[in-house]
Amino acid sequence: MSEGFDSKALFKLGYGLYVLTSNDGTRDNGMIVNSVLQAASSPVRIAVSINKANYTHDTVKRTGVFNLNCLTEDAPFAVFKQFGFVSGKDTDKFSGEQVFHSGNGIAILSGSINSFLSLRVVDHLDLGSHGMFICEVTDAAVLNDKPTMSYAYYHANVKPKAKPKATKGYICKICGYIYEGETLPDDFVCPICKHPASDFEPIR
Repeated sequence: MSEGFDSKALFKLGYGLYVLTSNDGTRDNGMIVNSVLQAASSPVRIAVSINKANYTHDTVKRTGVFNLNCLTEDAPFAVFKQFGFVSGKDTDKFSGEQVFHSGNGIAILSGSINSFLSLRVVDHLDLGSHGMFICEVTDAAVLNDKPTMSYAYYHANVKPKAKPKATKGYICKICGYIYEGETLPDDFVCPICKHPASDFEPIR
């Protein structure tokens, strides 16, 4: 990155928010993703980027199938805590819930979504911190006409406003995690959302 690189410019890019569901062979799993786009129309191709530090990346790379659940603006913060703040490697994110499955056998959310897409991986690109999965659509359904939640809407209306208690430290601009200390290491990675030190700002 150049010295004049302002990472905040990246936040101006438009994103939706989705729960990506998969199955590791023993249980259903899900995670929050925002890097999703329709990359081609003939044939239809969907591109999804997943941080390699997430358990789901390896699951999807191994199984080659997953679902995208399109979150609506009325999705509560509890959905983001359930699917974004813990790892599916050691947590059953669907524990105690009635789980619904699409034709590919992968879970779909019972609420807070307006549609879902079932995807099969046809290619994988190594992008460094993330892997990008290029996929074909094997099934899709619209469930209602509620508006899709955008990344900007989530930050403005859903994510609780951080109330820093530390007098000295840094706060993650993505999820609100607080690092307490005088200096934030350059190689620090947020333990919650896996974003790098460049996405932290000093607490004022």
